[in-house]
Amino acid sequence: MREYQRGFRWLRTPGIVSIAAVQGHAIGAGCQLALACDLRVLAEDAQLRLPEPTLGLVPDLTGTSTLVELVGYSRAMEICLTGRPVGAAEAHAMGLANVVVPVAQLDAAVAQLTHALLGPPAGASRETAALVRSAVRNDPATQDAAERAAQVRRLRELAGGR
Repeated sequence: MREYQRGFRWLRTPGIVSIAAVQGHAIGAGCQLALACDLRVLAEDAQLRLPEPTLGLVPDLTGTSTLVELVGYSRAMEICLTGRPVGAAEAHAMGLANVVVPVAQLDAAVAQLTHALLGPPAGASRETAALVRSAVRNDPATQDAAERAAQVRRLRELAGGR
């Protein structure tokens, strides 16, 4: 199980930004795979579902921590314990999906998002992604210090390493 979890956590490795493209049903591990990604693009027919507790099991592929971060404790608790499907529109409204598109536009929407992500300088994107990831766990003073340190690194790089 630990190796599977490591694989799912890899999707949030510093230096990459992962995008899940979801069409149709993402149930159990499929839902947790989408949750493991940084961004989620859903087709209108997408449904996310974590039915493990209804089967006598638990979600075990790192999805619970991300779910709580995205939708809050009580909503995550309800989604997990009931195992009910969350449709694309509801997922978007609660912050699980970044965008919802018609099925025929899913690939184009992912390509457009990928293009936009590749636009800024890679170093700035890496530093910003690291800051956003740490913000969910850091207290304000620690996060402020991380932002200052990251900006100093960026300014030094832009000034030619001085």
